[in-house]
Amino acid sequence: MALNEEMELKDLFEIIRKRLGLIVIITLVAVLLSAVISFFLLDEVYETSTTLMVGKTQNSQANTIEYNDILANQKLVKTYSVIAKSDRVLDKVVEKLQLDLKPADLREKIAVTSEGETEIIRITVEDTDPAFATDLANAIAEVFMREVVDIMKLDNVQVIDVAKVPQEPVKPKPLLNIAIAGVLGLMLGLGLVFLIEYLDNTIKMSDDIERYLELPVLGVIPMYEEQ
Repeated sequence: MALNEEMELKDLFEIIRKRLGLIVIITLVAVLLSAVISFFLLDEVYETSTTLMVGKTQNSQANTIEYNDILANQKLVKTYSVIAKSDRVLDKVVEKLQLDLKPADLREKIAVTSEGETEIIRITVEDTDPAFATDLANAIAEVFMREVVDIMKLDNVQVIDVAKVPQEPVKPKPLLNIAIAGVLGLMLGLGLVFLIEYLDNTIKMSDDIERYLELPVLGVIPMYEEQ
């Protein structure tokens, strides 16, 4: 059994060696396509974020924070995350920045997340224009804070970090894309080679006769080339 398995493994390596050129070509094509798409076709996307905290504001007269207040604020975080992406807030952001966009268009650029079981809300914006992404993130935070006071009758949100203009894009990642394309191209090449070999039922060598037809080889006619 071990001998058969060894022979099968040798067969696999022989198949790969025989069609190595095809595997290399498919892998290189995948890598080149990925490089062209990543460097020349995909737009660079920048990301920035504003961090807010739900809690007592700086103008609050109380200097102590109760544990129940923290729990209540944590529950409010989820509600506030929904409000931050609501049409009510985004309509006023559009008006404030004088944008020719709809709230639905802005919503695709925005992600509002809470940091675990904390009172922290992060408003993240992605856009091809880093300056616009920064203005949008800060505008959403500003409008959102005003709307919370108006809707919830609570003044308990303050900015921890304002959004700053990002210097480097977060997308695309050419090297990562090329590496993934190389692996996928290699897998595709190997799969195609093994498929071709599986579909190929022709007899090429004397060993194939004994293996597949289970017939003894009585003799071999050598190739003769005329001088």
